[in-house]
Amino acid sequence: MCQHQPPCPPADAPDREAARIVASHPEQGWSLLCNGVVVFEDTGVLLPDGRSIPPHRPDQPKVTAGRPRPPRPVTARAAGAMS
Repeated sequence: MCQHQPPCPPADAPDREAARIVASHPEQGWSLLCNGVVVFEDTGVLLPDGRSIPPHRPDQPKVTAGRPRPPRPVTARAAGAMS
């Protein structure tokens, strides 16, 4: 039973991953939360009853290449500074 104030969300709550970390093993890629949930660095979850939830990373934004910017014209002032 969670002793934190406010109490950590239970393992079956949608916000279960907001529970406090009680054991962290970043070298192995996982952490144990106060509610018994094991979260993995790939965002997968193992629930205390043995069920698993696959990784749920947000979709990566699509990167589209824009048109290259045209070169800036050389002004008389800039041209004089270069000589």
